[in-house]
Amino acid sequence: MVHMFLNGGGMKGGNLHHLIGGAPFLGPATTLPIYRLHAVPLDGVPDDHPALEHTGPGDGAAITGELYDIDFIVLRTSLLPAEPPDLELGVVGLADGTEALGMRLRDIAAGLTGIVDITSYGSWRAYKTATAGSP
Repeated sequence: MVHMFLNGGGMKGGNLHHLIGGAPFLGPATTLPIYRLHAVPLDGVPDDHPALEHTGPGDGAAITGELYDIDFIVLRTSLLPAEPPDLELGVVGLADGTEALGMRLRDIAAGLTGIVDITSYGSWRAYKTATAGSP
């Protein structure tokens, strides 16, 4: 089992939540303030999914999500294959001083056309609510 920070469709109520195989919910979690959050287009959908981008101190903000204890087999066979190609598995620093795995924007994807910085919303769920979508 591994701690996994989810901040998009894998969260409760999200379209990918069923892919985490009933992983135990450990609670809400917030990142260190070293990330930007983006809405990323895919297949004609302008804000298909969120992406965390590591920026470093002073350039980012704390982003809210959920922490789960995910089995490595579920991670490898269910969740990771469903992730969009512009994301990659990485380590995410959390506000409580711990770290967890999480999906992050690939460095080579940072310049994709149509990416929108949504950091000011603080979370994917808040962005989707504000723009009348669903997480």
